[in-house]
Amino acid sequence: MGKQKESTAMEIEDQSSIPSDQISNLKFSVNVLQLLKSAQMQHGLRFGDYARYRRYCTARLRRLYKSLKFTHGRLKYTKRSISVTTVTEVRFLHLVLYTAERAWSHAMEKKTLPDGPNARQRSYLIGRLRKAVKWASLFQELCSIKGDSRTSLEAEAYAAYMKGSLLFEKDQNWDVALKCFKSARAVYEELGKYGDLENQVLCRERVEEVEPSIRYCLHKIGESNLQTSELVSIGEIEGPALDLFKAKLEAAMAEARSQQAASMTEFHWLGNRFPISNAKTRVSILKAQELEKDIHGSAADSLPAEKKLVLYDKIFAAYHEARSCIRNDLVTAANSENVKDELSGLDKAIGAILGQRTIERNQLLVKIAKSKLNKVRDDKNEKVTKPEELVRLYDLLLQNTADLSDLVSSGRDRKIEEVALAEECELKSMVFRAERCFYLAKSYSSAGKRTEAYALYSRARSLADAALMKLQSANAADQVMIKELRTLYNESRSNSCAEHARGIMEEEKAPENLSKKISNISLNGTDKKMEKLLMEKLDTYESAVGEANMKVVPRIETFPPAFQPVARNPIVLDLAYNLIEFPSLDSRMKKDKKGFISRFWG
Repeated sequence: MGKQKESTAMEIEDQSSIPSDQISNLKFSVNVLQLLKSAQMQHGLRFGDYARYRRYCTARLRRLYKSLKFTHGRLKYTKRSISVTTVTEVRFLHLVLYTAERAWSHAMEKKTLPDGPNARQRSYLIGRLRKAVKWASLFQELCSIKGDSRTSLEAEAYAAYMKGSLLFEKDQNWDVALKCFKSARAVYEELGKYGDLENQVLCRERVEEVEPSIRYCLHKIGESNLQTSELVSIGEIEGPALDLFKAKLEAAMAEARSQQAASMTEFHWLGNRFPISNAKTRVSILKAQELEKDIHGSAADSLPAEKKLVLYDKIFAAYHEARSCIRNDLVTAANSENVKDELSGLDKAIGAILGQRTIERNQLLVKIAKSKLNKVRDDKNEKVTKPEELVRLYDLLLQNTADLSDLVSSGRDRKIEEVALAEECELKSMVFRAERCFYLAKSYSSAGKRTEAYALYSRARSLADAALMKLQSANAADQVMIKELRTLYNESRSNSCAEHARGIMEEEKAPENLSKKISNISLNGTDKKMEKLLMEKLDTYESAVGEANMKVVPRIETFPPAFQPVARNPIVLDLAYNLIEFPSLDSRMKKDKKGFISRFWG
């Protein structure tokens, strides 16, 4: 951005020395893609804030109008059009470009409203896109005459993309929209072969952003074999150019779900059937079930953990939306007990599924944390997991299993499937308790507390043994869980032996370490980090030589001792002495005898 401003300023300074008859033949250069990408990323579109970007475009246009002295009157608006003869500086081209960007960002601001645009807002949105196409076409026309070859190509691609976006939003002329997007892609592919590395990267990113729109147009025309559900993977690319595509894709998916949900009349859960009368509830449940297929499908193993976490968040949102609709139906339901029982059962089923998915998500977080447990901090400054974090995750899992077990066991007439799920929750709780105890022992071991760590490892081994015996006696034993429990049992046994050995070694070395620490005790010192001296904490039960991880040498007392105030005799002030009138003692005083001559000089 800074380079672009410098080059623009240089061009403006150079133009002051160009004669007026040569200005008409001057060719301007504008790196359109780099200029817009820098402005978008710095002013809101990095976070999808189109309102902020629109305010920036408005402020930028105000500055351009004032600096070019191209204002539209002071009291009364006077229209001033920009033509080829008007463009005497490169800033006139910036004026047209930012006007198109302001209209486009205003349209996208309406498009990305939380509840989506209503009919009136959508009409206004399309009007702003038309305005953007109008100014983009004017920008292309001016650049074809006043710009160099590269600027003219970029302006052509920009105008083609704007026109394609308008047709894309209007759901009309998909063949024309396809030609516009293909034209923009061809230009950016060609421009990506030349220029500096930054420009090549920007062009390739733009090609990747335009590609999903092309594939969607082909899908709407019927020249593609893509299914509607397969288009979701196309919209995973991030970028401002894809927001229209994502909104259109979400609308298409919602329409497909609505058609599919029309045939969905019942919800099956653990042998129970619950009728669904609300269309919104059916659509939300169907959306969650489609996302569950991505997690539990055949391609789930190839998905990265971060992508799975995002999918779990979407599943939770869909099920919570379904529960909200169910509870609204419960409030508005009549006095019919059958309808209320069916809705309560459906709410319980959705809540149980939410509990199961929460346990699965927390197990995934445990898996991620375990992979970072023994990892050394690398150059990327990646956070390393501590045992305490795994203890916290297992606390959450224990709470989740307890909540799910209480929910499943809350009914009176329970079916066999519900009893089996409650038993499974109990078994998982035993496994989680053993794992929690194991990592709690690791936490004490890292703190150097051998006795507590040994006791916790032994407890983890007994819990793992009990869970293993109960799991093996079950009818449908989970072989993966059995393998993990055996590994946990062996690790608990080996770690308890290791802690026992370390404890014996430390106990044998205790007298030597104690004598060494006592020999290091200092009578005096200038260390200001020492909180208390040993003489100051004689009434507390603490180690006289300090903790094992203590780096400061303990001190007995400060030497030489500090000065202390000492009591002294009181000061007596005789206030009555000056007021006492004593009798004259002249008569008692011995008088000097004087001679005859001294009487004259006395």
